[in-house]
Amino acid sequence: FDLSHFLNLIFRQFTHKAMPESDEQPPPSTPSTASTPPVYIHPRREPFEHGLLPIPKLIFTDGAQTLIPIRDKLLSLSSGSTHRVNFEAIAEAFQISHDHARLVIETIASVLHSDSDPSVTAKTSEIGVNVFDLMMFLYIQSYKRLLPKGHKDSAAVADVWPSTSAFDGFLSALSPLQLVRSNSRRSMPSQADEEAHQLSYLQKHLGNILSLLAESVEGDGEESLVLSMEKLEHLGFLIYFGEKGSERIPLSQNAPFFANSDPEMPAVPVPAAQVHDWLIENIASALTRITERASAKENGPTSASDQDVPMADVSASSVKSAPGPRGPSSIEGISKSSYVRLPNDIKGSSVKVINCHESVIYILAPLKYATVYGCSDATIVLGAVGKAVRIEHCERVHVIAAAKRICIANCRECVFFLGVNQTPLLVGDNHKLQVAPYNTFYSLLEEHLKQVGVDPTINRWDAPVALGVVDPHDSLSHPAGVSDVQTESASPVDPDQFTNFLIPNWFEGQQSGSTKDNPFPLPEAYLASQQRNLKNLEETKNSLKDSDLDESRKREVAAALHVCFKDWLYASGNIRQLYCLQGE
Repeated sequence: FDLSHFLNLIFRQFTHKAMPESDEQPPPSTPSTASTPPVYIHPRREPFEHGLLPIPKLIFTDGAQTLIPIRDKLLSLSSGSTHRVNFEAIAEAFQISHDHARLVIETIASVLHSDSDPSVTAKTSEIGVNVFDLMMFLYIQSYKRLLPKGHKDSAAVADVWPSTSAFDGFLSALSPLQLVRSNSRRSMPSQADEEAHQLSYLQKHLGNILSLLAESVEGDGEESLVLSMEKLEHLGFLIYFGEKGSERIPLSQNAPFFANSDPEMPAVPVPAAQVHDWLIENIASALTRITERASAKENGPTSASDQDVPMADVSASSVKSAPGPRGPSSIEGISKSSYVRLPNDIKGSSVKVINCHESVIYILAPLKYATVYGCSDATIVLGAVGKAVRIEHCERVHVIAAAKRICIANCRECVFFLGVNQTPLLVGDNHKLQVAPYNTFYSLLEEHLKQVGVDPTINRWDAPVALGVVDPHDSLSHPAGVSDVQTESASPVDPDQFTNFLIPNWFEGQQSGSTKDNPFPLPEAYLASQQRNLKNLEETKNSLKDSDLDESRKREVAAALHVCFKDWLYASGNIRQLYCLQGE
């Protein structure tokens, strides 16, 4: 009889029942009027954050020189006017496996700018992908992420993050990876810094990117390349026009040379050089704006929506997440606490959980994207994520996620309870990871899954794909040959160690759903183990209830169980959840 396991089951049942505008100049693309706010160009964060794959054969450092002939070959193999190619054509063109080719299509679908595209709506990767979207995806595989900055409060981080680890010194031949690990103890770059970095990359490479979308006509020099309105829309994979509180504007509607085109008549293609100059002017304006806003922030107070708000030592009832102007809601710096976000608390469709430690965090809402970065000794529950989840630089974290797909990078000693429609992707320097089937539910879960397009009848939790141990998209140098080393894969949780995670009834007094149980079917071994645990719990409770003891001995047994339960609460850290629930 495992007393710790028994106490864990009692605790989970108990907690489940216990809870009942600025002065900036407008950009050149849009004249400023009293009724029209300035409209600036922005990079789409999704392909840069969730669309990079560490597959060496997909990374080209010679601009468009290699990609243009491949594009032409794929166009000759594509299907009619849709210009779609399947995984077999992609595998042949880049000399990669069919599995990696499917991974390419699935990754593009997860970050595509059009939710109505067939590759997004299809149930499988067999539908293929548009060649020009593929070119945009392939070109940015040369992108290098911005290095993390030092944490604002290094003392606070030191307080929650261990100074040494059993893994420090491991793989000494790969010593540059130690720097990657140390970055997990730093804060993520700010949204403004990341946006400026991405815009600068696009500014530098815009000529090559446009050449992949342009077509040749008779003429000399640059004037021989023209860009149609249809091809310009594929650039929407990387950039968009828009502002906070407004819809994103299709590029062709914002371009002065296409803005007034007759929808009944095909627009006349324009020289690619003209498009290039227009975009460069807008990017320069956007970069100037970012610099001015950063300077103003350093020299004086800013609006609440533009601040990076750290949150620590707070409970679910006393804190609000800090939404960025266009980016995800961020939940940062939660320490030794429980924290919950429900649908009405989330601004936008993306969430980032950053530098949270020794806490339990519930995000019970339908989302498109979620990122968990730099967390340790925490349990994080992600409700329903319809596009992609990324878990990066985490230690000893339990992640419970229902999602279309998940990528795990540079993590160690973490356990992932997954309900995922696509194979989990493992990249970077991972160690001692475990995976298990999804193990929880809340009343609105099935409604949220349907809303974001996650199918609970499909769960690929047990088929992780491990790629390179070195991420070529970071900004660090690595020893020769290291990029060919495959990262450590994840092992399945022993069915006998598998338990349900019961979520407190955070929706009490609000809209309630119909979900009464885990919608992801459990594999037979895990279901049998769960049934045995419940049977053992019930038998133990009945044995204690029916024991032939006098009142004095019953009080002694009850006191002993109370002491064991209390010791377990403190040893496991679950005592903090009870304090937070009591505060509610």
